[in-house]
Amino acid sequence: MRPFPLVAATTALFDLAAAQSSDTSASCSQTLGSDHPAPQVADGYTARLVANGLTTPRGIQFDHAGNLLVVERGGGVTALAFHNTDDDCVTVSDRKTVIDDASLNHGIAISADGSTLYASNPEAVYSWDYDAETRSNTSEPRVLVTNMTNSDHTTRTLLLSKHAPGMLVVTRGSTSNIDALASDLSTGHSQIKAFNLTNVTNGPYDFNTKGVLLGWGLRNDVGVDEEPLTGAVYSVENSVDEMTREGQDIHADNPGEELNFLGYLNGTASDNQGRNFGYPECYAAWDVDAIPDFQGSVGEQFAIGELNATVNDTSCDAAHRQAPRLTFQAHMAPLSILFNDAGTAAWVTFHGSWDREDPVGYKLAVIEFQDGEPVEPSTSRTAARDVVWNADNSVCPAQCFRPVGLAWDREGRLFMSSDATGEIYAVTRVDGNTTSSAGSNATGTVPEASGSSGSSSSGSASTASTSTMPDSMPESVANEGSMSALAVVFAAVAFFL
Repeated sequence: MRPFPLVAATTALFDLAAAQSSDTSASCSQTLGSDHPAPQVADGYTARLVANGLTTPRGIQFDHAGNLLVVERGGGVTALAFHNTDDDCVTVSDRKTVIDDASLNHGIAISADGSTLYASNPEAVYSWDYDAETRSNTSEPRVLVTNMTNSDHTTRTLLLSKHAPGMLVVTRGSTSNIDALASDLSTGHSQIKAFNLTNVTNGPYDFNTKGVLLGWGLRNDVGVDEEPLTGAVYSVENSVDEMTREGQDIHADNPGEELNFLGYLNGTASDNQGRNFGYPECYAAWDVDAIPDFQGSVGEQFAIGELNATVNDTSCDAAHRQAPRLTFQAHMAPLSILFNDAGTAAWVTFHGSWDREDPVGYKLAVIEFQDGEPVEPSTSRTAARDVVWNADNSVCPAQCFRPVGLAWDREGRLFMSSDATGEIYAVTRVDGNTTSSAGSNATGTVPEASGSSGSSSSGSASTASTSTMPDSMPESVANEGSMSALAVVFAAVAFFL
């Protein structure tokens, strides 16, 4: 029996465990609750709940005073003022209605000088004079683009180009799952166009007949952003549901969702710009083995339905249709894409599936970029690396977050809306570096590939706090450290006994 060394060692090791666990005492002053499990987060990141009680929050955008403007579907535009504490916690200090208009449903943008607010409904794009200091619109709405009404896909995402100032990009989806009208360029269905706001002199633009065509045959490309170094315009597409081919149901894993490169607005020439991207005749392969009579690779396009002399994969090849730059698991429903200023990463929200027995999506992912394009090849199945996701997709969408909009604040933190839960999250780095620094010039900031094509996880992870988690040590890391210390204690006890 050697009780004295045992007591000394045990006391010292319990002190170590207590020291390691005490860092969790640093927490946000306001704890927000949620009726769904906290999301999982990749190592090195935290996801903190900073606002709740919103009505279907969709598009989000920071104004020049640091207020977060939120499109609440069925309500209008709300401004959230935040309070930041010394431990980098974020809490909402005030909410104010900026635009009271129940028709607004998704799109939002702010002019470069911060004095003009843009928002959209299924029919039109509007602008208002805006004062960020008072969080107020100071004019009646002006109609900029119109004649976009169609059923089914009714969001009109807005993007103000930085490489071509004055150009406003507007997305428009299809009127049904498989919309035959999208084959006719004159209908304006399933297209992305840009409009010159410096030349709106003769009334609003008609979407069907005016504007610079960036691409058509784009079923429902909700997310769109401009790569900051080159000005390349990228969109993310929600592809078709309930697909069959040659009489076989292949919809569980085909066709894939898409990342599309649409060219440039800054004068740089691109063969992609204005091309037909396939819909409604051609679709990107995800699970190639599940597609009857298909000899192509991931990302290559194939024809839908019953194949014949006029409907076949030849009509979907590169000479006839533009394939996506990347392809994702079917039915994950990408809704936003947002680049960091360095052009090293594009962040994508995957809203989540409804048309699949095993749900997929319901997560935030990051895609590594370099020199204006993704690092991974077009055949990759692991280019989108999960950062925030739901631990159990089987309870989705009723009991999980569903991400939609993305926005950077002035500190390089990534804010994300969840429409189904009425929440806003802030995604930050544990090491104190900005979330916006992720990518090819910052080793370790892009999670490793999970190896699972439609996975809801990316290797080891922590559980996000609802708002009590300090950036210096996420809850899971603190617990892991404490348990490691306790493990040493029990090992020591065993040794001395």
